[in-house]
Amino acid sequence: MKVLLVMFFGFLGFAYAADAGNAMNMGNMGVDMIKAYSIAGGVIGLGIAALGGAIGMGHAAAAAISGTARNPGIGGKLIGTMFIALALIEAQVIYTLVFAVIAIYMNPFIG
Repeated sequence: MKVLLVMFFGFLGFAYAADAGNAMNMGNMGVDMIKAYSIAGGVIGLGIAALGGAIGMGHAAAAAISGTARNPGIGGKLIGTMFIALALIEAQVIYTLVFAVIAIYMNPFIG
């Protein structure tokens, strides 16, 4: 299953780069490859960031639940701190989304 997933993401850029109108035009081959690599990089980077964010959120929630179970009197402070940590973790994933959108639509490598 992992091999199929890696192959799918590996060929994703080539699938988007194979435009019917530019297939025979060799002058735009470099631009098409830059676009393809930008799309593949954005998709893979965002996937990795979302996976890391999800793992971090899971650990933060587990630690807050464990802390509340050990000392129920401090549960309110732990929940507030956990929500702040979750917001910071999610902000990193949103930054990655912004960078991926910039790399795909406003590519600085295409002149």
